[in-house]
Amino acid sequence: MRFMYTTFIFDVDGTLLNTEQAILGSLQELLRSQYNREMNQQELVFALGIPGAVSLRQLGIEDVDHANKCWIDLMRDYQHTIDVYDGIQELLTDLREQSIRTGVVTSKTTQEFIYDLVPFGLIRNLPYVVCADDTKLHKPHPEPLLKFLEISGAQAEASIYIGDTIYDYECARDAGVDFGLALWGCRQPEAIPAKYKFTHPKDILALLSLQSI
Repeated sequence: MRFMYTTFIFDVDGTLLNTEQAILGSLQELLRSQYNREMNQQELVFALGIPGAVSLRQLGIEDVDHANKCWIDLMRDYQHTIDVYDGIQELLTDLREQSIRTGVVTSKTTQEFIYDLVPFGLIRNLPYVVCADDTKLHKPHPEPLLKFLEISGAQAEASIYIGDTIYDYECARDAGVDFGLALWGCRQPEAIPAKYKFTHPKDILALLSLQSI
């Protein structure tokens, strides 16, 4: 017999790291300082979970490359608001010790991923990584997860993707991967279908006791 899931794949923002204030606060500042636009954070929530360039295009900004660079620079002023969700460090350590394959599929660019995760020491427990600049298409399209399966050698039916947005769910669904919802970072849990809904990161470990037939 073997574990039902042998690969655990994680989103970053809203799942491993609490980055909401950093993302929305810096986006507000970008719009205010560069484009003379005042928007409240509720109006900008759509930007959580998709690449920055996609969010900027949806806001009607044309010079996306320049705007995205400015946004990343501004986000550094909010670095102090970013932290690892309680229980994540312990979860990743437990999975590694039980020889479970782990990794990340994120809408962050590689630069953003390194900048945000390196300070917290999470990378050593996440050997497989797919960032926004690793694929042509992005969440909710399944390409990022399919790319992860390709580079890691994982099987879709033995993998689970854990995230906090509808984009994560749709990406997993269309890649043929089960989805677990991270309630600790989710804004609209009732609107997101999921095979599992986890209240705390430690709850994910219960999946290791599920055996496949």
